[in-house]
Amino acid sequence: MKQFGQQLGRIAVALLVVLLLTACSENTSDLVRHIDAVKSRPVDPIDPIPPVKTYTPYAYEGLIGRDPFRQSFGEGSDDERSSRGTGPQPDFIRAKQYLERYELDTLSMVGTLSKGDSSWSLISDPQAVVHRVPAGNYLGKNHGKVVSISDTETGLNELISDGAGGWLVRPTTIALKER
Repeated sequence: MKQFGQQLGRIAVALLVVLLLTACSENTSDLVRHIDAVKSRPVDPIDPIPPVKTYTPYAYEGLIGRDPFRQSFGEGSDDERSSRGTGPQPDFIRAKQYLERYELDTLSMVGTLSKGDSSWSLISDPQAVVHRVPAGNYLGKNHGKVVSISDTETGLNELISDGAGGWLVRPTTIALKER
């Protein structure tokens, strides 16, 4: 019985192969007609190659402006150099305050608070914790001391190194955050 099943399977495969081979005829006239029709269509023109852009050299005018190989003093300005040891100096001995660990651009003013003659600026840190900051406190990484508090902004004086051992005072503000 087992042999009969195997012979029947072989016969079925042979019939299937013969059937498939007879389906493939050598009559390819429809294929030839289609290829001729495609070849007889008008050819679309190819877009022309874009023109090559010509290089225009840069004219270096090295004698105009500041010498790039000399040290600049001040932030992008022609401030006079402060001499070593004179002028404002940061107090490196004092204990750092909490908000001095953040850059100023990560802090935002969210309001003010007043009681009698005292006023505080409400400053939000990057974790969205609001801190009450009076005038005289320090903010930011550049020794920024709060010098004024208004309803719309908190004024600071930062101390920036001039690169020659001195320090420059840079006034800046933190504006009230718009909602």
